[in-house]
Amino acid sequence: MKVVLCITGASGVVYGVRILEELAKRGHEIDLIVTQEAEKLLSYEVGIEVEELKKWASHLYREDYLEAPIASGSQKFDALVIAPCSMKTAAGIAHGYAENLVLRTADVALKEGRKLILVVREAPLNAIHLENLLKLSKIGVHVVPAAPGFYGRPRSVEDLVNFIVGKVLDLLGVENDLAPRWSGFHSSG
Repeated sequence: MKVVLCITGASGVVYGVRILEELAKRGHEIDLIVTQEAEKLLSYEVGIEVEELKKWASHLYREDYLEAPIASGSQKFDALVIAPCSMKTAAGIAHGYAENLVLRTADVALKEGRKLILVVREAPLNAIHLENLLKLSKIGVHVVPAAPGFYGRPRSVEDLVNFIVGKVLDLLGVENDLAPRWSGFHSSG
């Protein structure tokens, strides 16, 4: 499967990094776009530089490279994942404002009927955020709030991140066991 993965300038870049790692580990082709703000957050939140992500990606693009092959509908990819997805990015997608490679590639995904998954990371959400996300959901975009479940009794931040990454992989149809699946309440006797 060929996936375009975008990491934007919202807190939670670890979601994008983990999705990249998991897809690469399973042999999927990944074209990666990292925004300038995300580059800063990679260093601050995760302690890595964008160049370190090249080992997992087939191609690495800057957000201002609108000549990239993935900016055209003639280039095939199976899905676009934006993780984390800033509310600025969600607004741009919802309103067709394709000013950078992330937004243009999302526009391509929508017009070509390809899977689009947004891991949104903001709290609290205001009415404009909710309206934009609803608009996107109504046209088939998968909106995955970065809100992990606790039924698996997570013990670490990694467990919380893996819960969300597992949800994204599920939407992509990629088998994984990153987080426990709900199996109902178990009585203790």
